[in-house]
Amino acid sequence: MAQLFEKSKKVIEAQLAGTSLRAISGSMIAYEGTVQFKSAGFGGGDGLVAGLKRRATGESLALMECSGNGRVFFAVSGQNVTVVNLNNETLQVESQQLLAFAGNLRTNVSFAGLRGAATGAGLFTTTVTGVGQVALLSAGGPLIHLEVSPQYPLVVDPDAFVAARGNLNQSFVTDVSWRTAVGQGSGETFSLRWDGQGVVLIQPAER
Repeated sequence: MAQLFEKSKKVIEAQLAGTSLRAISGSMIAYEGTVQFKSAGFGGGDGLVAGLKRRATGESLALMECSGNGRVFFAVSGQNVTVVNLNNETLQVESQQLLAFAGNLRTNVSFAGLRGAATGAGLFTTTVTGVGQVALLSAGGPLIHLEVSPQYPLVVDPDAFVAARGNLNQSFVTDVSWRTAVGQGSGETFSLRWDGQGVVLIQPAER
């Protein structure tokens, strides 16, 4: 299986030894060795169902497959990068923050709702399940890991949300008076609430 490493705070290195991985189209910045690149369609599976889902949600998670022998380097707009290891686990990722993934992993894209009536921007979650590695992007600095326990549910600004792992349930909070208090929007916007046991990863800058 291809191996992902944090080459620097903002660059992911993938080592290929007759193996392959998938990454966001256009994210390759350099490579060495004998590596082939081809379109891998879109996150959320292949074929007609994925195409219909993509049209229904407006999701545009274009992927490329990189295979062969050598090293490939990935980066996107100077954002910070983090590699997460999965061992028969599920990771829920905001689709815009997914950079690359390698291993025996399945992906599925779902539409989580609108961030706010004012912007009309969508919130798309890519669910990654199985054994392997996932490279994530975060704007404004390294990812912040926040523990969630049954006693302490967590409420997160959807623009700051990057990923979640563990036995967590997501719901929406629409009565967010704190947003109006800090001058963010008209109160139409929702926040994400996480209940259960797990970890939520957020970025220090908003999308």
